[in-house]
Amino acid sequence: MTIQMTATLSPRRLTAGDVAARTTARISLRETISQTLAMAWRATKKMRRNPEQFFDVTVQPLLFTAMFTYLLGGGLSGSVQAYLPLVIPGILAQTALTACMATGVQLREDMVKGVFDRFRSLPMARIAPLAGPMIADLLRYAIASTLTFATGIAMGYRPGGGVFGVLGAIVLTIIAGWSLAWVFTWVGTVARSAQSVQGISMMIMFPLTFLSNALVPVNTLPGWLAAFVKVNPVSHIVTATRDLANNGQVTAHVGWALLACAVVIAIFAPLSVHGYKRHL
Repeated sequence: MTIQMTATLSPRRLTAGDVAARTTARISLRETISQTLAMAWRATKKMRRNPEQFFDVTVQPLLFTAMFTYLLGGGLSGSVQAYLPLVIPGILAQTALTACMATGVQLREDMVKGVFDRFRSLPMARIAPLAGPMIADLLRYAIASTLTFATGIAMGYRPGGGVFGVLGAIVLTIIAGWSLAWVFTWVGTVARSAQSVQGISMMIMFPLTFLSNALVPVNTLPGWLAAFVKVNPVSHIVTATRDLANNGQVTAHVGWALLACAVVIAIFAPLSVHGYKRHL
């Protein structure tokens, strides 16, 4: 009797079928969101321990706003005051694009250091290590946008759109920065080093920002260059932020800017995940 009870109470060894039955076939949406937020919290703590990561979103907006305004204001608009409504939204988009460029560089550095080798052994969504740091970067975009407007106001800029127009422009800039960051995230997954990521990102950033209407009106450009500027997605973002900040109007340019952001995410988010899987 005792022998039978012992045999009955002894734990049964799990078979391969039992393990497979207890294994989730795929990670649910709720788990994906939770894991992405966990990765975002990790990136936020990393920023707090490395304050130099905020230099490009704290010093750069002040430098770019003062430099471009005083250098180009008199020649393009006749005075600094008249140039501010044109240049502040432009610098807003330019700063956000420069800030999101660092996303790919940091991603490549983590991959080189072997951080993602640890994530490979964890049952987490493949997009979580990519999207998590990008969600944390929303804080950096918000800081850059706020400082750009604050610097412009200190220099005499008075946005006609009021508080809600300025907030709308900031939100649109954050959305645009987050969407364009997927481009640099994809570059971070395919490049071989952090230095090459930075070099490729600069080649992408400079045409997008400087060959746009961020600093100069389109009607001052030659025809062939104006044609490119008009289809540049950054130009739509800049025009939309000007409509919001200067006039407080939600125009068609806002819709085109959001559509361009959605297209960029739809193209480069899958490419980033695919490139990330190649390293697993």
